[in-house]
Amino acid sequence: MSLIDGQLVVVRGAGDLATGCIVRLVRAGFRVAALETAQPTAIRRTVSLCEAMYEGRAEVEGVRAVRVGSLDELRAVLDAGQVPLLEDPHCTVLARLRPLALVDAIIAKRNLGTRIGMAEVVVALGPGFEAGVDADAVVETNRGHDLGRVLLSGRAEPDTGVPGLIAGVGADRVLHAPVAGVVQNLKRIGDQVQAGEPVLALIGAEGRVTLAANVDGMLRGLIRPGFQAHAGLKVADVDPRGRREHCFTVSDKGLAVAGGVLEAVLMLGPRP
Repeated sequence: MSLIDGQLVVVRGAGDLATGCIVRLVRAGFRVAALETAQPTAIRRTVSLCEAMYEGRAEVEGVRAVRVGSLDELRAVLDAGQVPLLEDPHCTVLARLRPLALVDAIIAKRNLGTRIGMAEVVVALGPGFEAGVDADAVVETNRGHDLGRVLLSGRAEPDTGVPGLIAGVGADRVLHAPVAGVVQNLKRIGDQVQAGEPVLALIGAEGRVTLAANVDGMLRGLIRPGFQAHAGLKVADVDPRGRREHCFTVSDKGLAVAGGVLEAVLMLGPRP
């Protein structure tokens, strides 16, 4: 089942960085399909096409994704110029799709089963992969001088466990669930918040636990209300730059990483 004569790119994941890759690939003329889990945990929901897994449809910067349940539906959505989003975290449909390229954009900080040979070109994002061993190319995801750089040998920088600096703020801009519980949102993405202001609550065995912002800024990431969060899960992100439009467009990091993915696919793919 060759869908589009070698111009299909399959992306594992559809969170915010994966969505940046999808948007750039679509704009460059590729057809793109994404494979996701049943319940994605992206917090930057307004710029994550994985929201289609919950809502049926999602759109970021004019690129539309539609949740599908079969390969026939996947083909129809591709033919309509949109991005099909299929629940398939283990890539079981890949052999039948025979894509030009596979992009692992899960950002799990470890390899969840991607390997060279799964497509003509295999590209992986960030830590957990070795170029030339796990993938044909690895794209650097750590903020800094090499962000978005394509590596044809070696590994991306190891996971620091600390969020990159934005306007001089690192770990304090991200909130993690201190306990397990069902999420109750007290704010919305795009709201301006101040340090100490509650943004969400967790309802669970510990009762009602409220999480407050650590810094002033714009709330650009917030886990879905009603989500069953586990302790330690990233649940919110405050952008100290405070620009509301940043909440609804692919980030600078997303664009840089997506540029590396596009470069790798074009560089390693077949010549006309």
